[in-house]
Amino acid sequence: MKGKDPKSVANNDRSSRMVPMTLMFLVLCGFSFYLGGIYCSEKNRFFIKDVAPAIQPRKEIIVAPLQMKPLVIPECSMDYQDYTPCTDPKKWRKYGTYRLSHMERHCPPISERKECLVPPPDGYKPPIKWPKSRDECWYRNVPYNWINNRKSNQNWLRKEGEKFRFPGGGTMFPRGVGEYVDSMQALIPGMKDGTIRTAIDTGCGVASWGGDLLDRGILTVSLAPRDNHEAQVQFALERGIPAILGIISTQRLPFPSNAFDMAHCSRCLIPWTEFGGIYLMEIHRILRPGGFWVLSGPPVNYENRWQGWNTTVAEQKSDLDKLKKLMASMCFKLYKLKGDFGVWQKPTDNNCYNKLSPDSYPPKCDASLDPDSAWYVPLRPCLTIPGQNFKKLGLESTSKWPDRLHVVSERASMVPGAISGGLNHDYNKWKARVKHYKALLPALGSDKIRNVMDMNTLFGGFAAALIDSPIWVMNVVSTYGLNSLGVVYDRGLIGTNHDWCEAFSTYPRTYDLLHLDGFFTAESHRCEMKYILLEMDRILRPNGYVIIRESNYFIDAITTIAKSLRWGCQKHDTEYNVVNEKLLICQKKLWYSKSTQQ
Repeated sequence: MKGKDPKSVANNDRSSRMVPMTLMFLVLCGFSFYLGGIYCSEKNRFFIKDVAPAIQPRKEIIVAPLQMKPLVIPECSMDYQDYTPCTDPKKWRKYGTYRLSHMERHCPPISERKECLVPPPDGYKPPIKWPKSRDECWYRNVPYNWINNRKSNQNWLRKEGEKFRFPGGGTMFPRGVGEYVDSMQALIPGMKDGTIRTAIDTGCGVASWGGDLLDRGILTVSLAPRDNHEAQVQFALERGIPAILGIISTQRLPFPSNAFDMAHCSRCLIPWTEFGGIYLMEIHRILRPGGFWVLSGPPVNYENRWQGWNTTVAEQKSDLDKLKKLMASMCFKLYKLKGDFGVWQKPTDNNCYNKLSPDSYPPKCDASLDPDSAWYVPLRPCLTIPGQNFKKLGLESTSKWPDRLHVVSERASMVPGAISGGLNHDYNKWKARVKHYKALLPALGSDKIRNVMDMNTLFGGFAAALIDSPIWVMNVVSTYGLNSLGVVYDRGLIGTNHDWCEAFSTYPRTYDLLHLDGFFTAESHRCEMKYILLEMDRILRPNGYVIIRESNYFIDAITTIAKSLRWGCQKHDTEYNVVNEKLLICQKKLWYSKSTQQ
């Protein structure tokens, strides 16, 4: 053993180890080849199994239409014939009287909502058709003797047999509203040439001022609070004149900033200089730059009228001086002071506002407060200054009526889809839709329909397409949708913000036609369908119509509830036969309370 070579022993050991390693390598290679053969022979089966679901056409998910059980909806008692849920005088005692805030909106909780059909007054008749309705209405439709007894000497209205007649008088224009407006036009030439198109009348009486302006191409929102006796807004709407319940108190009015071309107060009894002038600051907010505020009544022309106002010359002079000082502090310019009229003009630019010091009163509103936010927003004692990014909101820069209907305004850029072609596309779309509506509902465009509401408009396209018809449209923009109401006013149309989970600010039986476009698709997740349809029934006149454009998912459920409301409905295809969308056209029947027939 000692004689063996160590290197030879090492080589023998290495050779003996190589043999099993080589065998293992060959076995692994063979196994790998075997697996590869299996994969190659079966690859088509594996590939199809894994990929086939990705290349198959996607199956459309079909959702079954919403179904509702038929409802049994009783009649309300006759005590509710003029029921206004959010401005109910029966509830006023629950709220404070500070600045008449009890007359603002106070809606009942869900547990106190009325689930009944509001009856018409005993002897109710279909309203007199426009334009005759401007001068007369049926007494039984608005049976309020108090206002007739109180205001007949001022020629507001007179009861003659079965009718109320409206001579066109008012507290400040007993000789007639026509002469009154003629005098106003002499002071403000823009009322004649289409410069002034939209107006608001605060404390409107029976809306004779707004009614007269319709023939002069000016569209007016007549505003007055709900009261126990006068029913001013109900008279206005019965006459076919645009109106809404509201009061300047502790909250903003439901309109955007820079909306109206003119605001008017004819002895409206609003204490403009009290509470730091906060009511005038709200007029300032909603008035377009270059717009006019017209005041007739105390303290204007006090020298000749003070004896009829139960006051003294000294008191009225002091009040007028306070008013002038307050208006100047808000950068209003005294435009004209002549006869019974005081006319002030809002600045057309921001030069005056830029000169206000930090210690000035009223101060400028800070940037945290959206000037267009107007749903349950408290009034603040500050000036809302027009944004620097809008250079053409002013009256002098706005196109005259009717051209402005088709002009894309500056603030349209703030609303998705409104700029340039978007607004034109919207107008053409609604022209086609309205043409189809008229084919299905011939009453649309005739004297059978006067007061119209578009319950969820975007740019006022439905109203624009009906502009040549003898109707007016209240354009409602949802407080939970795109804030496009400013664009509606820029076009020379009128409207309001509203949340349809609550009752609308109007009396029962005040609209001839309600229009909805995809309303339940947009709002049903927030607002219960039953309550929305009950509210629609409350504000719809007997024999009035509803046009509902909605997805197939909701149509059957709407139809079921509509039958419970005593509506007759028919389902139709849309103008382009869209598969998943239908039209439902309904008519409310005229019925009388069982208690009046016993």
